[in-house]
Amino acid sequence: MLEICCYSVKSAIIAEQAGANRIELCAGVYEGGTTPSLATIQLVKEKLSIPVHVIIRPRGADFCYSDIEFECMKKDILSCKEEGVEGVVSGVLLADGKIDRERTKELVDLAKPMSFTFHRAFDMVENHFEALHELMEMGVDRILTSGGMQTAEEGIDLLKELVDRAEGRIIIMPGSGVNENNIGKLKEITGASEFHCSSKKLVKSKMKYQNPNINMGGEGSIPEFEYYEADPDKIKNVLSKLN
Repeated sequence: MLEICCYSVKSAIIAEQAGANRIELCAGVYEGGTTPSLATIQLVKEKLSIPVHVIIRPRGADFCYSDIEFECMKKDILSCKEEGVEGVVSGVLLADGKIDRERTKELVDLAKPMSFTFHRAFDMVENHFEALHELMEMGVDRILTSGGMQTAEEGIDLLKELVDRAEGRIIIMPGSGVNENNIGKLKEITGASEFHCSSKKLVKSKMKYQNPNINMGGEGSIPEFEYYEADPDKIKNVLSKLN
């Protein structure tokens, strides 16, 4: 199973055509993924036949949310359910680095019968094995994780132990930095059966005139005249190595 992280309707279409088994639909590429618009979700569901999982994350930065942010997350989950989305990707942490069990369980129950993936907030917890046990108790379907490190390849030892400890009761899905060069190694060592990657490329803007005096995002490090899009060749190469 290969899940491709997509940041637009076009990327989702490209991913399916390239052979992806499922997509994770996001906005906010430079924030690590935030909840996409309802129109984006609707169009992707119209145009794709493979399963769509939508990230439910109201903002970037940490995973410790205010009451109003949590209310937004619940409304977004209900909207996804109404649109026939197959799964959501979310999670909530406490300030001390533990899983917010009460709020996360509320989201899991609200999402049913949709699949629930606990996202890379898992990598930010203080104790990964305690968190694994808690998520299994809550009925979470899978954990998207890089093994507590920046990339899945760096976190490969923890990923293997998580797969071993899960004993098939919850899916451990390696993600972050997964590509055609390391997916074979990750599959062999961890024993995981689902993998997550973006396989994206930068696409240049069609704008011929580019005002150099303005940065709409306010951050000079974020490009204004290029954007990310799924790369079909990268996806096909990853699938080839995985299979």
